[in-house]
Amino acid sequence: MVYRQTEKVRVRKEKTRQRLLKAAREAIAEGGFAAVQMSSIAAAAGVATGTLYRYFPSKADVLTDVFRLVSQREVDVMAQVAAADGTAAERLEAAVETFARRALKSPRLAYAMIFEPVDPEVDAERLVFRRSYADVFRMIVEDGVSSGEFPSQDVSVVANCLVGTCAESMVGPLAPGQDGQTEQPEAYVRAIARFCLNAVSK
Repeated sequence: MVYRQTEKVRVRKEKTRQRLLKAAREAIAEGGFAAVQMSSIAAAAGVATGTLYRYFPSKADVLTDVFRLVSQREVDVMAQVAAADGTAAERLEAAVETFARRALKSPRLAYAMIFEPVDPEVDAERLVFRRSYADVFRMIVEDGVSSGEFPSQDVSVVANCLVGTCAESMVGPLAPGQDGQTEQPEAYVRAIARFCLNAVSK
């Protein structure tokens, strides 16, 4: 007879999996990917280390899943901003500001997601989500070109450049020891957004 999970068992397993991912995310937010230990994740989630390995065969597996969850959440937030009412210029500025403000709010986690050296599996996910961020920017720039707000341009190249600008502009504030601190953080955020807008405008 083939064993089939009951709904109750499935729900219980999913709750355990989510607890493990939450514990791993909190560990990354506190000390980065390098500080994460499988035993500490299991302990924080209230399960045995062996149980953790039944859900995630390796450390790379759990870190990759956490990276996907955190990155997808950030992309979704930016996509909502990009799809809101307003001109293309307003939405571009809002999207860039959202990215920067959220990074400064959780600097250790943001540094880990964007810059920290990681396993190849996680690094591969970075490329996937850079394309997702680029898709958000490309949609805005295409709207701006169509409406005449922005001049005709290679929107794919420009979108990739905007992703790079957003990431690299945060190197200083997110660096270990900086904890997201910068003089006049709101002015810093606005300056990044203004630079991006100037880059695509007439």
